[in-house]
Amino acid sequence: MSISRRNLLETSGLALLGATTVSGRAQAQSIPEAPVMDKPIMQAPLFPASGPDYQPVVTLNGWTLPWRMNGDWKEFHLVAEPVVREIAPGMVAHLWGYNGQSPGPTIEAVEGDKVRIFVTNRLPEHTTIHWHGQLLPCGMDGVGGLTQPHIKPGKTFVYEFQLRKSGTFMYHPHADEMVQMAMGMMGFFVVHPRDPALHRVDRDFVFLLNAFDIDPGTRVPRVSTMLEFNLWAWNSRVFPGIDPLVVRQGDRVRVRIGNLTMTNHPIHMHGYDFEVTCTDGGWVRPEARWPEVTIDIPVGGMRAYEFVADAPGDWAIHCHKSHHTMNAMGHDVRTWVGVDKRDIARRIRGLVPGYMPMGSAGMAEMGSMEMPLPDNTLPMMTGFGPFGPMEMGGMFSVVKVREGLAPNDYSDPGPYKHPAGTVAYEWTGEPAPVKRAAQPVPDAGTRNIGRAVKPSGGHKGHH
Repeated sequence: MSISRRNLLETSGLALLGATTVSGRAQAQSIPEAPVMDKPIMQAPLFPASGPDYQPVVTLNGWTLPWRMNGDWKEFHLVAEPVVREIAPGMVAHLWGYNGQSPGPTIEAVEGDKVRIFVTNRLPEHTTIHWHGQLLPCGMDGVGGLTQPHIKPGKTFVYEFQLRKSGTFMYHPHADEMVQMAMGMMGFFVVHPRDPALHRVDRDFVFLLNAFDIDPGTRVPRVSTMLEFNLWAWNSRVFPGIDPLVVRQGDRVRVRIGNLTMTNHPIHMHGYDFEVTCTDGGWVRPEARWPEVTIDIPVGGMRAYEFVADAPGDWAIHCHKSHHTMNAMGHDVRTWVGVDKRDIARRIRGLVPGYMPMGSAGMAEMGSMEMPLPDNTLPMMTGFGPFGPMEMGGMFSVVKVREGLAPNDYSDPGPYKHPAGTVAYEWTGEPAPVKRAAQPVPDAGTRNIGRAVKPSGGHKGHH
């Protein structure tokens, strides 16, 4: 973990809590510092949003933005700027984000708070910020040209509004949105209930779904891509670079997800069913909640679900679109399943020693072999577990449920130790009989399909 010069005096969020004597529209005597976290972190919440009365969220591979009190206003400072983000070990991307990272830091506050958010633009073009899902004055909504002037490079604007409801929200630009979103500009915004006992959970995780099209060997996303993305990410990270969700057995857990990609994502969690409890429109009333094991996150939407972590283990959580759990995909890769390439491989090895043909029996071997890759890219399938290659990538992580963790312990506990007799094993006895479906018998009208038919003698010469 590393915090830059624009920090919190030391490394404590409490250093920003000193209030000035100025309040209201008179503004602060100076703009609050803009702390920067320049490396992905995994730990307990570093900067509690309000204090011990409620449970702050944990941002996967991210952090919560500190604030200071200025009279009765909570003041935050976001800096829109170019950033370098590690996508996973072995690959970095040159993105745009906030306060040194993409996505930007999570903003946490409490229902009823009056918030003042300073936004400084260090991008090469103008920007704004839209507070997605918040109920606020129209002039604070952040749509460039419609509700406010654009924030020019080098300028700072101020957004002021009162938080009218608790829930799950996000922020993102509403200026040159195609480019700025494709470059990674977004962030989470969580508003906790005024009553800390309302919707209380023990652990509360947040992450945003985003996607990039970055050619192998390059570092800047192709911003004009509409559909053919090759890196599907959570908080601008892909597996195996995504934090696990570490949970103490018996905890009530909330997972909040926002989608700022170009497609929907059916997020599936193994080992549990859960209840959908919140959207960006508000909390779902208890009588209206519904059970799921897969929750579809629509484009531009947010969902939160909750479960009680009563089953220990390492439980996969991932998008159920299979191409979204892969990295650095090529959209023109041919299918070689069932093709015998031994002869052509022998010939090619005469020119290229060590050439290895792949794909005749599927692509699983890609997850278990170390192959040379272009600079600054990732294997399509990667990651190793205690039983071998996991053959995953992209939008994939693990919910790690363990007994006896400390309340604020989010460190990776390592692989799950399965009790004896609870792991699937190889059968070495007699082979079990296999029943196959009977092959359909073609009717008279289709029996000749797929084979040549010799014309009868009476039709000679007629074609």
